[in-house]
Amino acid sequence: MDNVVPAESDGAIETRGIEPVPDNERHGRVRELFPTWVAANISVLLLTMGAALVVFNQLNFWQVLIVAGCAALASFGMVGVLSVSGKWGGAPGAMLSRATFGVRGNLFPGAILWVARFGWETINAVTGAYAVLTVLDLLFGIKSNTPLIVITLFLFVASTFLVSGMGRKALNVCNKWSTYLFGVFSVLVLGYLIAHMNWGEVFSKPAGTTAMMITGIGTIAAGGISWVPTGPDFARYLPHSASGKKIVGATISGAGLVMVPMVLMGAVMAVATPDLAKAPDPVSFLGDILPTWLAVPYLVTAIVGMLLINSLSMYSAGFTAQTMGVKLPRAMAVSINAVISLVGGLMLMLVAKSFLSSFITFLILLAVSFSAWIGVYAVDMARRRVRAVRYDAEALMDTGRTSRYWYAGGFCWQAMTAWAVALIAGICFTKCDWFAGPLSGTFVGEYGLGWAATIAIAALMMLVLPVPRESVAADATSAAPAREKVTA
Repeated sequence: MDNVVPAESDGAIETRGIEPVPDNERHGRVRELFPTWVAANISVLLLTMGAALVVFNQLNFWQVLIVAGCAALASFGMVGVLSVSGKWGGAPGAMLSRATFGVRGNLFPGAILWVARFGWETINAVTGAYAVLTVLDLLFGIKSNTPLIVITLFLFVASTFLVSGMGRKALNVCNKWSTYLFGVFSVLVLGYLIAHMNWGEVFSKPAGTTAMMITGIGTIAAGGISWVPTGPDFARYLPHSASGKKIVGATISGAGLVMVPMVLMGAVMAVATPDLAKAPDPVSFLGDILPTWLAVPYLVTAIVGMLLINSLSMYSAGFTAQTMGVKLPRAMAVSINAVISLVGGLMLMLVAKSFLSSFITFLILLAVSFSAWIGVYAVDMARRRVRAVRYDAEALMDTGRTSRYWYAGGFCWQAMTAWAVALIAGICFTKCDWFAGPLSGTFVGEYGLGWAATIAIAALMMLVLPVPRESVAADATSAAPAREKVTA
C-alpha cells in the first residue's frame, strides 16, 4: 500500500498527500472554488491568444466573443462536471483515476498527464518571467539580457515552488486576494481601452470563416482542458452533501469571468497593434499599448496571478508524482516539476525562436493528450453515479493484488484500450508547425476538432466494450464500503 500520512493539521501547511480525505475533515465550501478558478485564469497569455484570433484566424469582435464564451463553457464545464468526483471520493483526480484504469494501468495515462503538465508550468513560468522583465524595463530602463533572464526565471519558479508547497489553505487565501486585485486593475485597463480605442475600426473588421471560429474554440479551450484531471483535487475537501450543480456553476463562472474579458481585450488590442500576436514575447506589448502608470500595476498583479496558476498546477502535480510512485511528501514531490520548469523555461527563453509558435503547438498537443483521459474517466464516473457505487478509499490506497481496483494484473483492459485508441486517433487528427497526422486533412483535422474527436472516441469505446468488473479477490473485504448512495 501507499504510505498514509496523518490527518491534515490546522496549520497553514497542508500535510495530507494523495490519501482520501475522511468525512470528518470535509469542511470545504463550494464558494471557495470560484476564486480558485478565477486565479487559474489570471494570465496575460489570454490577451495574446485573443490577439491571435484576430491576427491569425481573422475573426471580428463578435466572433471572438462567441469563441471565448464557447471555449470557457466547454472546457471548464468539463472541469466542473469531473470535479464532482472529488467530493465523491475525497481524493485527487490522479488518485481516483486508479479506479478507472487499474492501479497499474493508471501509470500510463498518469505519465502522459504529468509530462504535459511540465509543459504548461514551463509556459506559465516563462510568461511570468517575461512580465517581470517588462516591469523592470518600464520602471528602471533595465533591458533584458541572458544573466537577467536566468535570475528572473529562477526567482519566479522558486516562488511558485514555495507557494504550492504550502497547500490548499494558503492557495485559497492567495486566490481570494489576487482575484480582487486583478479584477480592479482589469476594470481600469478595460476603461482605458474603451476611452482610447478606435471602436469604429474594431467593429468594422470583416468576419472570418466558421472553420476559423471552431479552430479558435479549440485553441482557447485547450488551457481549460488541461485543468480537467486536476478538478477533483480542489473539490476533495467538500462534504458529500455539496451540490454538484453548484460545483459546476462556480467553476464555469469563475473561469468565464476572466477568460472572456481577457480574450476580448487581447482581440481589441490587436486591432490597434497587429504585431501584438507576433511579438517575440507575450508580455512586452502591454508597455506599448498602456501608459506606464497602468501597465506596471497591471503587470504586477498579473505576475502574482501567473505565479498562482503555476502554484495550483504544481500543487496537483505533486499528487500525480505521488500516484506515479514518487516516495516523497507532496510538497517535496513538487520540486521535480520546479526543476523541469526551470530547465524548460531557459530553453524556451534562450533557444526557441518563436514563443507564440511554440505555445500554440503546445496547446494543440496538450488538448489531445488530456482528452483521451477525459473520455474514459467521464464514462466511468457516469457509471458510478448510475449504479450508486462510491469510490473505495481503502482500495484506492492499496496498490497490491488485494485492491478492488486490481482488475486483471493491475490493468482495466477496457479503459486502457479506449484510452490508447483515442489517443492515437487524436494524434492522427492533429496538425501543428512540425507535425501533421495522416488524418489532419479531414474535416475534423481542418477544423481543429481533434480534441473533441478524442473525447468522443474514448467515451464511445468505453461504452461499447464490456463493463469492467472490479476484482473478485477484493469483493469479500471491500464490498460494504464501496456501495453507498452517490449524490450529484
